[in-house]
Amino acid sequence: MSGEKGALETFDFETGLADEQETLGFAGKLAGLLMPGTVLFLRGDLGVGKTSLCRGVLFGLGHQGNVKSPTYTLVEPYQLGDQTVYHFDLYRLGDPSELEFMGCRDYFDGESICLVEWPERGAGVLPVPDLELDIRVKGRGRQLVCRACTDRGRAVVNGL
Repeated sequence: MSGEKGALETFDFETGLADEQETLGFAGKLAGLLMPGTVLFLRGDLGVGKTSLCRGVLFGLGHQGNVKSPTYTLVEPYQLGDQTVYHFDLYRLGDPSELEFMGCRDYFDGESICLVEWPERGAGVLPVPDLELDIRVKGRGRQLVCRACTDRGRAVVNGL
């Protein structure tokens, strides 16, 4: 349940997700726990459900339209009332320095919720996440591990 990660003790939450409906349901619950400024990193193989999880978070925050993966644009903004959410997909990022050229640091302003798929491609430029979500195939479903990396993330995990 807990371990060492630098000076901050980590807290994990683990659950199985049988199908896309369960993924969307879990993500909706997760959305209700997110605070302004929360940064989530989503890790997992291609096609494992990272975008579905982002879609569920966005729906849980009140988005009612389509959610497309920003594979080519790298980031898709969503204005949901007073809350801005940025959905990043860094799969096609050639070099982390490209994030600097697009003004990446402005997105991580302490107020906006940021969902980042393929965060390892932005290593060295991206901030420390509040939560790391690791999704793996398990049988016909998925196994999700949610790891808190900050006090903000710990509050979310405690709510799960």
